[in-house]
Amino acid sequence: MDIPRPEHPNPQFEREQWRNLNGAWSYTFDFGRSGTERGLAAATGFDDEILVPFCPESPLSGVGHTDFIEAMWYHRKLDIPAEWQGQTVLLHFGGVDYLSEAFVDGRLAGRHWGGTSSFCHDITPLVRAGRTHDLVVHVRDEVRSGRQPAGKQSSKFASAGCRYTRTTGIWQTVWLEAVAPLALASVHIVPDLDGARFIITPRFRAVRDGLSLAVTLTDDGRAAARVAGPAVNGLPCVVPVENPRAWSPQSPHLYGLTLAVTDGETPVDRVKSYAGLRKVHVDGNRVLLNNEPIYLRLVLDQGFYPDGIWTAPSDAALRRDIELSLAAGFNGARLHQKVFEERFHYWADTLGYLTWGESASWGADVTEPVAARNFLGEWREIVVRDRNHPSIVAWSPFNETRNVGDGLQHNRLHLDAYELTRALDPTRPVNDASGYVHVRTDLYTVHNYQQDPAKLKEILTPKPDTGVYRNHPDHDAAYGGQPYILDEFGGIKWIAEGHKHADTSWGYGEGPTSLDAFYQRLEGQVRAIRELEHIAGFCYTQLTDVEQEQNGLYNFDRTEKFDTGRIAAIFRA
Repeated sequence: MDIPRPEHPNPQFEREQWRNLNGAWSYTFDFGRSGTERGLAAATGFDDEILVPFCPESPLSGVGHTDFIEAMWYHRKLDIPAEWQGQTVLLHFGGVDYLSEAFVDGRLAGRHWGGTSSFCHDITPLVRAGRTHDLVVHVRDEVRSGRQPAGKQSSKFASAGCRYTRTTGIWQTVWLEAVAPLALASVHIVPDLDGARFIITPRFRAVRDGLSLAVTLTDDGRAAARVAGPAVNGLPCVVPVENPRAWSPQSPHLYGLTLAVTDGETPVDRVKSYAGLRKVHVDGNRVLLNNEPIYLRLVLDQGFYPDGIWTAPSDAALRRDIELSLAAGFNGARLHQKVFEERFHYWADTLGYLTWGESASWGADVTEPVAARNFLGEWREIVVRDRNHPSIVAWSPFNETRNVGDGLQHNRLHLDAYELTRALDPTRPVNDASGYVHVRTDLYTVHNYQQDPAKLKEILTPKPDTGVYRNHPDHDAAYGGQPYILDEFGGIKWIAEGHKHADTSWGYGEGPTSLDAFYQRLEGQVRAIRELEHIAGFCYTQLTDVEQEQNGLYNFDRTEKFDTGRIAAIFRA
């Protein structure tokens, strides 16, 4: 059997010595949550088979169990190459929803909380080069608990409204990697467009005297700069760029990076990476990209697939979604209630596609302290993992939160998330909560699904007494002159003739009675927004239909739903 999703999962931090662990694993459900007592951590196999990295709810997994799965166990044999003798062996997981424990030959390798962030365990003490071991992964996923972020996963038996089929367990690539004990652990790449340089801050697995780091910058494959110095955690390496070429949607130029660690004259580690030289900041009520105002024409992308649910069936499918959006006239996307895998960001970097990084915050009670702790820990990992991607131009920790129940806890969590994000990445604006309720934010975003263009314009027109439209003026922070963005609108219902849809299919408002009426409504809404000078951008709902939600510009299977050229002309007008 061919390995599904065989490509390297992280093109921004790639080594030669790695092994993809996707493919056939055995598994068992644990509906009684008694597997630990029954000794399943030391299992040498289970009766049923699943295709990793697809979740058990998905058709691609070969399982297709869509009822709640609060616990399950995975198993596969783990072959450690003989040539990895003396190396540190890392076991990587792209994403496991939600709480996971990994065991090697019955011994705990590590735990992780967070369904959408990537992580790894150092399993060196538990394995031997040239031997085969038993890897068991235990998963707990309690979507209905209110204590874990779940995004758009349904908390009911079936999909309903704007909540869809759940994702449990492993849903991104699992892989092994061999690294030197003194290898790089990570790098933080900050582009300095004005200074024509990259500032690269390393972190090592361990350091000692005599250790050096050399960074080589390439431009179109040719060496453009090389900087070397002592290998010290947190000590920046400044790489100058002659004749700098900025990354932008019109010209998504990427520089190659090679990061080499040496111990004296002995090579220790070599990592391939890349970076884009670009700048994003807020100036008054406008967003600037590379010091020039940019109007954001975004589309809402939820990243669901009919056959893989949260997991794209192929790397090509990730790229295809971006190409579909660009063809429809957008210059980027708000990645909605899901943390997209790193391969998506790689394609966005490559194709010049602007994105807002968002968490899967729905499902976590923002007024509950344990839920807050779970959220902040996962969000920290998300920002650190993805902050090197030039295509990401803003962060949105939350979506449509409401100041209900304990309003103080709501506000505290939003402030904590805002300040945490700014501390981890001061180079991008933070939208504390998409739509509402704002507490402290660099971007002021609102949602409105008024279908009548004239009424939409009237609602969004600033009033002499109340100012700009706010979703919840009694709870939202006052508008302070930030870029004002309508980051959800539209959602016009349209079911393609002859196309499969659910009995509960819906969209916002009454659906148009004809295709011409659809185009007229869409064009009227976009014109109404563009005519309001205080609006710095918009986000249309949405790129594709998702299960019963039939308001996409493409069908759920990504086939064409409208005249894409006509749609593009409307959004680019």
